[in-house]
Amino acid sequence: MTALDQVLQGLDKTTAWQEELYVQLHRNPELSMQETETAAEITRRLESFGYDVQQIGGGVVGILRNGEGPTALFRADIDALPVEETTGLPYASTKTMADRAGVTTPVMHACGHDMHITAGLGAAELLAGNKGLWAGTYVALFQPGEETAEGARSMVADGLVEKVGPIDIALGQHVLTDQAGHVGTHAGPMLSAAASVKVVLTGKGSHGSMPHLGVDPVVLAASIVTRLQGIVSRELSPNDFGVVTVGSLQAGTKANVIPGSATLLINVRAYDEGIKAKILASIERIVRAECQASNTPAEPTLEVYDEYPLTDNDPDQTAKVTAAFQAHFGADRVDAMDRVTASEDFSIIPDAFGVKYAYWGFGGFTPDQTPLPNHNPGFAPAMQPTLRTGTEAAVTAVLAYLGKDA
Repeated sequence: MTALDQVLQGLDKTTAWQEELYVQLHRNPELSMQETETAAEITRRLESFGYDVQQIGGGVVGILRNGEGPTALFRADIDALPVEETTGLPYASTKTMADRAGVTTPVMHACGHDMHITAGLGAAELLAGNKGLWAGTYVALFQPGEETAEGARSMVADGLVEKVGPIDIALGQHVLTDQAGHVGTHAGPMLSAAASVKVVLTGKGSHGSMPHLGVDPVVLAASIVTRLQGIVSRELSPNDFGVVTVGSLQAGTKANVIPGSATLLINVRAYDEGIKAKILASIERIVRAECQASNTPAEPTLEVYDEYPLTDNDPDQTAKVTAAFQAHFGADRVDAMDRVTASEDFSIIPDAFGVKYAYWGFGGFTPDQTPLPNHNPGFAPAMQPTLRTGTEAAVTAVLAYLGKDA
């Protein structure tokens, strides 16, 4: 029997409290960078398992030292979204809370971070209870603010690297719409680099019947939206992937008033940081050129925010984790994942430590379910076998580095 098999003998006992905790977390989600109750619960659990626990940059880090050996870090994100839940689950969230702007909004774990927390804590307990089967140091990291691309940076800025010390490998996972009970790996670029851009256009207000006396920012904004569509289709090579989406265009309040300004919110995705930078530069060029063409009374303002790095899995580490998954789950439950166009800030953490990483997905939907995408108000992964699979995957990957028979 392998070290992994022996560690997972305790999984049934762990599963019992995990299911209760999952329901608790799902009912009580918290918005990004406001996860105080969630962090307190994680801290309490880790301390009860025997971890040395620190709160860093809004997140929680538990360190378990177990003799000489490598140091492996496993990260789970903990924040929820401003989404009103429509799953109909008996434990559906009905919670509302004020965001940082003071606006009260419904809150939901619409991206499965409650699953990530619970699996991460389950792995932490199993490793703490089986120290004779592995050696080295295990770092259980629970990160805030993934949905706003703030959390990883916040932890790094608060001294994460100095407070934790050197590590050898960073690991992470995400529940997705694939078949429950399966895991999926992908070497190289797996999740896209992303950024959002807020563009404020200054026009010149006028009566709707007197457009010649104003500068119409609505027409200007429409021209920009149309022109932006040419970036991917005409400026990128057909071999390069890129997405430019205008998710919001706000201007004016009445049909007969030409407003004084318009605001666009633009989202960008790419599997290459250079391509992302090229797209952002093209957006700025087009915006400024169209403003000049419209003779605006002031230059536009452009603000880049919610910037996510590329998640680019190291091929060797991915191969190592994949082999461990295949040995444990069987090859029929380990899928070759396609690249995912969504984005993550996970890689900021291993980049800060200067180490390689492996990040994978695990399925959340049983054959009798209709899968709905992450961030959908109906997103409802099956509690089992999803939770069990996520816990097993975390332990399996960690023991590929720390296990006595690794």
